[in-house]
Order: sequence, then C-alpha cells, then structure tokens
Amino acid sequence: MDRYPRDMHGHGEEPPHAGWPNGAKIAVQIVLNYEEGGENCLLHGDAASEAFLSEIVGAAPWPGQRHWNMESIYEYGARAGFWRLHRLLTARGIPITVYGVATALARAPAQVKAMQEAGWEIASHGLKWIEYKDFTVEDERAHLEEAIRLHREVTGERPRGWYTGRCSMQSVEIAAREGGFDYIADVYSDDLPYWIEVDGRDQLLVPYTLDANDMRFATPQGFNSGDQFFAYLKDSFDCLYAEGRAGAPKMLSIGLHCRLAGRPGRAAALQRFLDHAASHSGVWFARRIDIAHHWADRHPPRKGLRPSRMDKDSFVAQFGGVFEHSPWIAERAFDLELGPAHDTAIGVHSALARAFRSASDEERTGVLRAHPDLAGKLAQAKRLTADSTAEQASAGLDALTDSERDTFTRLNTGYTEKFGFPFIIAVRDHDKAGILAAFERRLAHDAAAEFAEACRQVERIAELRLQAMDLP
Repeated sequence: MDRYPRDMHGHGEEPPHAGWPNGAKIAVQIVLNYEEGGENCLLHGDAASEAFLSEIVGAAPWPGQRHWNMESIYEYGARAGFWRLHRLLTARGIPITVYGVATALARAPAQVKAMQEAGWEIASHGLKWIEYKDFTVEDERAHLEEAIRLHREVTGERPRGWYTGRCSMQSVEIAAREGGFDYIADVYSDDLPYWIEVDGRDQLLVPYTLDANDMRFATPQGFNSGDQFFAYLKDSFDCLYAEGRAGAPKMLSIGLHCRLAGRPGRAAALQRFLDHAASHSGVWFARRIDIAHHWADRHPPRKGLRPSRMDKDSFVAQFGGVFEHSPWIAERAFDLELGPAHDTAIGVHSALARAFRSASDEERTGVLRAHPDLAGKLAQAKRLTADSTAEQASAGLDALTDSERDTFTRLNTGYTEKFGFPFIIAVRDHDKAGILAAFERRLAHDAAAEFAEACRQVERIAELRLQAMDLP
C-alpha cells in the first residue's frame, strides 16, 4: 500500500462547532514558556551554549564555553520577566498554561509556587530546552520519562499536557505512546483541537502557534516593536472573533516567553492586547487543559470508516459497488497514494474517480454499459442493485403511469441505439420531469459529447452513493 500519513483535510470546509462554554465566540489561550535554566549551558551538562530565542539574533553556540551574555538574557526572564508577566496576568484574572521545562522548574521554586497559587496549568515542556531532532527514539523517550518524574517531584503532580517544542520526527508519537497526556501541543496545523490515533489509542492534539508568538522578536523577519506585536495579536483576535460571531468559534493561541514578552516594551503591547480582548463579550480565556477537557467531552474521537487504513479486500467490499458492477475501479483506487484526506466521502470519490478517468475508453464504456435502463425491464423485474433501486425510486421511477413507461421505453431504445450504452443520469439531482427533459436534450448530442456527459453522470452517482455512507 502507498499511504500518505499527513492529514491535509483536517476538519474540512465546515469545522465542528466548538461549543465553547457560555456560548463564547472565541477561546483565547495564553502560553507562558518557562525555559530559563533549562537551556543549553555547560552548567547543565551540554556541549555548548544556547543560541536560540534571545536578544542576540543569529547567535551561534559556543562549544566548550559559557556564553555570559546569553546566560544573562535567559536569567532576565526568570528574575524580572516572569514576575512582570505574572503581575499583568493575575491582575486581570486571566488563567494561562505554562510550558515548563522540568529542569528549569526545578531551578525556580518561587516561580513555581506563584504559578500554582495563580491556578495556572503547568504542562511539560520536556526535560531540557534543547534540540531533539537527532535523538534516538530510546534516548528521547528516556528524556520524556525523566521530565515527567522531575515535573511530579517539583510540582507535586504529573503534567497532563505535553509540548516538546524543538521536537524530532517522532516526538508526538513518543508522547502519545506514553499514554498519560490529556493533550499534546507539538502541532501548528489548525485553529481547533483534533484527534489522532497512535497504536490504536486516540490522542487529542491542541495546536500551538509560532505566529502569534513573541518568539518573532528573536527571529529574522519578526516583530521589531511592541506595536507590531500588538497589531498582529489584535488582527488575529478580530478575525477569529468575527468567525465566532458568524457561527464558527475558534481558538487563538498566544505564545509568550519570560525573557522576551517580559521586557517592558513588549509587556506594554501585551497589556494593550489583553485590554482589547477583554473589551469584547463572549471571550473565554482558558487554560489548554480546560480546552482539552471541553473538546474531549463535546467532540470525542469519531468512529467510522477509515478507508486509508483498510486492507484491499475490505476496501473493495465497501466501495466496489460505488461504480455500478465495476469493482476493478476500487481495486485500482486502493493502489493510489491514500491518506487521512481520503477518509472522507470527498476523498474516496477522488480516488475512485481518478481510477475511472485513467481507464481506457473501452473500460469506461464497460462501466456505462453496466448501468441499467431507467425504469427498464430490470427495474420492473426487481433485479436492480439496492443502490439503483433506491435511486430510481427517489425520482418516482418505480411508480410510472402506462404512458410514462411507454415514453421511457421509447427514449431508452433510441438512446441506446444511438450511443451504445444506457442513458445515465444522477436521478437524485432531478425530478421525473427534469429527467425526461435531459433525456430529450442529450439525445441531440454527438457521440463524443454524450460519452463525456455520461461519464460525468457516473461520477456524480458515485459521489451521491458515498455521501450516504458513514464517512465525514
């Protein structure tokens, strides 16, 4: 099987209604990353100094040396930035989530106590604030397990949320397999939570953000001033709030760092944004754990057909009749590159239609000839497939007057004699009069035009059949 693991469909054109508490139009979720004391540093047993997310844009690691400037910038976050943000947020009664690096939390007893007294969620940000892309699965898992152990030791309870941050290709799966997290946040792929399945277990993902994030003060082409930060947060809020008012509530994640947003010029911009958001009604300021629990309760994992995970026999058994008496189309579709985007009616239809369109004219003509006449002898003898029977009945073709039956017989005969295959139309899209009008109109087509039209109708019939199945 050629299977594509990335989900490019997601919630689709019409995402589920979040149903935030009290009818909120938007959920605003603020994360404070607490990393100070967990970054790369010789004192922490690392080979070189930190080089990421500081005032020194473009900094490089210093192998074998402590970087005094870098260390003191991180220290600012713990010594001053944290407390400034703590005062700003607690004064407004805004609950937040802390992404706490376990070793950083262990070096910050006063800050941890303040987080807990404020009722903030302390999720895990891993053992150390380092790059994990080159770790083996075993070593990264060992870091995760130690992070949980140390987190529990420092805070008194295990973390219920997880965010690696500088993750590897296996970070999400490692965290999901651990089995103890209400959510994982190492994705940036949506404005709403969603579920994945790892080793047969459902895992909730609550997406995070790298755009509405003060990290852009420390990267090229990022924010240069507090005004830019404020404007971006305000525009993000206003867009999502408008969508919520229109009936599609979303989640706005905002990422902060003590050493970045904790600086006075940036904290002032954050304060202006919080005042702007609080001036609106229907705003739910929430911790990530609150969002996770709400989503799990209101939108549990969907159970239904997952075509991309079927074996070939099951796939063909389920979809082999979508194109009338032509299971070979499902057989060929199965061999295409299928993925989560094909676990939908639209996705399966795309795969089946591709197999049909790439077939020879002779093969496609065979599919056309496999269709029954409308209100023909097979229908009268009750020898149609269940799908065809229901379709023809939906347009009243199972209850014709003698005059109407004679008309259909005449048209069927004339059409088949001219084109060599039965007249095909997606009857669920028409009433009896519309079908007869299309019959008369299409009899005037030339062979090429009618072959193309008949093929389009076959695809439309398949689409309607798939929409009736247990697929999103």
